[in-house]
Amino acid sequence: MSEVRAAAAAGAFYAASPRALRQTVDHLLADASPPPLSVAPRMIVVPHAGHVFSGPVAATAFAALAALDEHRWRSVLLLGPAHFLRFRGLASPGCDAFATPLGRLDIDANLRTLAKAHAAENPAAHEREHSLEVQLPFLQRLWPHVNIMPILTGDDDPPPSVHLLRDVARHTETLIVVSSDLSHYLDQASAQRSDAATAAAIVALRPDDLPPRSACGRTAVRAGLVVAREQGWRCQQLDLRTSGEILGGLDRVVGYGAFVMGPTASI
Repeated sequence: MSEVRAAAAAGAFYAASPRALRQTVDHLLADASPPPLSVAPRMIVVPHAGHVFSGPVAATAFAALAALDEHRWRSVLLLGPAHFLRFRGLASPGCDAFATPLGRLDIDANLRTLAKAHAAENPAAHEREHSLEVQLPFLQRLWPHVNIMPILTGDDDPPPSVHLLRDVARHTETLIVVSSDLSHYLDQASAQRSDAATAAAIVALRPDDLPPRSACGRTAVRAGLVVAREQGWRCQQLDLRTSGEILGGLDRVVGYGAFVMGPTASI
């Protein structure tokens, strides 16, 4: 019998109703205004707060990919932080599929085999985690038949993630989705300064210039930058906003950024 990891964030981080979720994601994608891409996408960095908070920024990246009709990924590797359980190394979910109100996404068999060399099965780490789940409705609306491999990062920073992404980068039909918010609970002006420095480091592919509190998915982001630099890819910033700019309230905000990495190419 196929083991499916049930949706944990539905009704909290995004709509629990299939109809409402479809409408929300479709509206976010339709309202997004991504700049023209200067790279051929292989990896994106997107935020993972609730759709009402960071959804517009995440949608900027997904809408940019959707505009490229020739880019139809067969699989997606999702890499992001664990918020509820501490562990070392990387955690794979040990299941056959993930579910959202929009249906199920199957675990990719090839990526599952590849991940075994780098990640331990740890269903408990995935049980309540939202950082990867909030990206799934975007995938389901854009590429309904895509297979996935969700991996959570632990306390090792960032060698295990680098080894995993090096292997995944060889698979040109696999999109890498790195999930990370930026600064947390600063005032608007301080958040903008911090996030501008973080964004500059990301665009320049400088993983060592990301201090510990620069991003909650710092391990995954740093690994992505290491591998992008090794591959000779470039990074383009697509969006950079705070929760205050999206919903108001400027005293304690969270920063969100969207970035795309890949080789320079005529798109």
